Parts: sequence; structure tokens; C-alpha cells
Amino acid sequence: MTHTKKIKAALISVFDKTGLAPIVQALHENQVTLYSTGGTEEFIKNLGIPVIAVEDVTSYPSILGGRVKTLHPKIFGGILNRQDHDGDVAQMTEFNIPQIDLVIVDLYPFEKTVASGASEPDIIEKIDIGGISLIRAAAKNFKDTVIVASVNEYESFLQHYTEENGSTTLAQRKLLATKAFHVSSNYDTAIFNYFNEEDSYLKISESNGQVLRYGENPHQKGLFFGDFDQLFTKLHGKELSYNNLLDVDAAVNLISEFKTDEPTFAILKHNNACGIATRPTMKEAYLEALAGDPTSAFGGVLIANGLIDEATAEEINKLFCEVVIAPAFDQEAIGILEEKKNRIILILNEVTLPAKQVRTCLNGILVQEKDYITDSKEQLKTVTTTAPTNDEIEDLIFASKICKHTKSNTIVLAKNKQLCASGTGQTSRVDALRQAIEKAQSFEFDLTGAVMASDAFFPFPDCVEIANKAGITAVIQPGGSIKDELSINYCNENNLAMVFTGVRHFKH
Repeated sequence: MTHTKKIKAALISVFDKTGLAPIVQALHENQVTLYSTGGTEEFIKNLGIPVIAVEDVTSYPSILGGRVKTLHPKIFGGILNRQDHDGDVAQMTEFNIPQIDLVIVDLYPFEKTVASGASEPDIIEKIDIGGISLIRAAAKNFKDTVIVASVNEYESFLQHYTEENGSTTLAQRKLLATKAFHVSSNYDTAIFNYFNEEDSYLKISESNGQVLRYGENPHQKGLFFGDFDQLFTKLHGKELSYNNLLDVDAAVNLISEFKTDEPTFAILKHNNACGIATRPTMKEAYLEALAGDPTSAFGGVLIANGLIDEATAEEINKLFCEVVIAPAFDQEAIGILEEKKNRIILILNEVTLPAKQVRTCLNGILVQEKDYITDSKEQLKTVTTTAPTNDEIEDLIFASKICKHTKSNTIVLAKNKQLCASGTGQTSRVDALRQAIEKAQSFEFDLTGAVMASDAFFPFPDCVEIANKAGITAVIQPGGSIKDELSINYCNENNLAMVFTGVRHFKH
């Protein structure tokens, strides 16, 4: 068997005809015999190029409304025969099977049909049978057969075909087979996930990984698999890094908690909010968020829940920051923010994020449902004699939303819908609280009348005691400790208000 093979006959049957004409023309110019079906056959005829109908080869019509067209031994024999195998060669002659050296085929748009909200019968009809079988057959026999299974491969195939004067190399055929098996496996995964209702299965198939400059550190390779352009419209700036993407993910998830609130602005660093505030205008919200920690804000990711106007952009432009995200920008704001060449400016589009979170763990994978619960006034249970005021309730909910998106163990301190400080990722809740108090005081926040949120219960009264001495007057926590009464009793003795949510928001 020679490694380079001349293409003498091709089967072409595609749903999407985009970019097909140049390939058909090139094959015709090299005197390649063309076989086709239905709409593709008509397409080739309209180019003025001769084509043989598959029905004329099989002596069998397309049946069952087009469900069965190419599923025939004369077609699959032509694709799967081993040209260096004496038995195969003899049977090709015995059964008058035409040799097929090239298969160009695509698949019915199953995923697009599902995404369109089509009915189940329409979706089922978009489960390709003949196409997927042709792809697998040709890819399996890559030593003798070329498979082009996607419109994405048309350009490169045509280039190689032209350069090789109508032939293909074994390396090219194997590469195309690899890509074809990806097409088939990705397609099967989409179909399985449509039908699957069991949590005990996990199938993920992602295409076109974006190579990043590096991973978390320069010595680590990094890629991003996902449709970034669906979620964001990028207006300006350099390519996002691995760490940028993690921070952007954290920012998008955090700001989603404030989607319907008054103008809210958040500044994140290393996946945690270092500043966030809600105010009557976006400029005020930004300035108050920045005041929460102007030191950490340097090089951070900024995100707003509404339009960034010119006045806000002028303030942002005074800060070195990596990324600015909002659902909309004034044209004047864009012009100001673009003054920094590398600053990344993103419009956040309306897109539903995945319902499940996936991460590697040991020699396997952890999967969990996304934490969709946002603490609300309705679920709060006042467990102390002193009840929180309306203003304190507003601040408690504000702090709880931030707490949910901050690394555990965490304590969040807030006042007047402004983040005063948080203690993040500490090994004890007491350490998290002390860190938060010290940080707030270092930026000259008066914690008198501030509130405290905790991502988990207090097993001892030490945290509420420390908080009380710092001036904090109201506490929100999930509750659930067998020693809850210790904290409740301390609050009652010292006129602190405390509410339970009944929901823990760990973020590891």
C-alpha cells in the first residue's frame, strides 16, 4: 500500500452547501467521478458538473421520507474495502461495487434544532443516521479513504488536494479521520445529553479550544473551551489570560446577584470582591466600591450591573485595571476607556450559564448543581430579641450576596450597601472576622452600625462577641449548629440582631 493515493471517485452528501462549490470544481477538473444524493446532487448538477445518483448505484430509491438513502452494501463496501486485501478486492469485483476514495458529508443540525426550541418530533428527525455511518466508515478506513466531515475542513482539504495534484497523503487522511471522529463523538454527546435524565452520567464534548498565553503561571500551558463570543462582545484590549478568565467568571456570577438592583459596581481581585457598592448612580457606585479597597483594586476586574456612562468612565480611567465589564457603555465612555491600549472592555450579553459546575479532583471529576439560591428577606428568621431594622435588612441581604461569592471561610462586613471589608479563604471563621475588621479599619471605615455576614454557622459565640466590640449591630448566617443558642444568647445580652437563612453558601 502506498502512502499517497489519487482520488478517483467521491461521494458527496451534505446538509450545508456553504463553500462546497470550489471543491466540486477541483474534483471535476481532476476527472473524479462524483456520486451524490438529493439536494447535493441537484447542487452539483446546477454547477454544470456530471454526477451519479446513489440510487443508480444501489438500484434502490431513497425511502422512508429520506431516512434511508446511503445505507447500502454497495456504498459502504466502496468506502470500507481494504485496497491491499485480496479478499476485499475480489469481492469488489464480484458484487460490482464502485471504489469510493473520498467522502464529503455533514450531519443534520441537531444542536441548533434543540436550541431553537423545536418540537420533539422535529428534534428526533435531526438525529442523523446515514451521515454518521458514512463518517465512521470512512474514518475507520483512513488508510484508503479520505473523510471530510465538516465545512470547517473544506479550506484545508482543498489546499492539500491542490498541492498534492489530486492526491492525499496518509498523514492528511489520518488527521482528517481524527477530526471526523471528533465530529461523530461530539454529535453523539449532544444527542445523549438531550435524552439523558440520569445524574450518574457525565458526557462533555467541547470544540475549538482557544490557546491561552499560558495557564496560572508562565510555565503552565492553558486553553479555554467555550463560546466566549456568545457571552461577551469584546470592544477593546488584549487577549484574556487564564487568570483573567477566572476573575471574569467570578465577576459575572457575583454581579448576577444584583441584576435587578439599583446601580451596582464591583471590583474583583483573585476571584473575590475587594470593593462593591450600590448607589443612585453608577459613578457613585464605582467610587464607593473603589473606596472599599483602593489598594487591591489596582489591576483588578471591574463589573457593573448597568450602563457605564461618560462620568463613570472618567473615574475608571484614573485606575489601572485589567478588565471592565458592563451590559452597556455610552459611546463617550468607550472612547475614554479605550485610551489604555491593553485594557479589556467587554459587553456582557444575556446568556444562560451552565446549570452544573465541573472541576477535576484526584483522578476524577466533581460535578455539582450551581448554587442558585440567593438569600432574600422572605426567608430570614429573626432568632434574637432585637430585630434588625429595615436598613439593616437591606445591608444583611447585600452582605449575604457578596458572602456567597467569596472564598470560604469568609466573613463580610457591609454598611449602607457598601462592602467595608471581607475576610477570605481563612482556616477559621475567627481569623476571617479579625482579618475583615483590621482591613476595614485600615481604610478608615466606621463599623458602628455595620452588619456581618458569614457563609456558615458559628459553633461558638466568639465571632458575635468580636463583631459586637467592633460596632457591628446585625448578623446574618445560615444557622444549624448544635450550639446556636450560645451565639443567640450573647446577641440577646448585647442587643445585637441576628437572622438565620437556613442556607449555607460555602465556596471552596
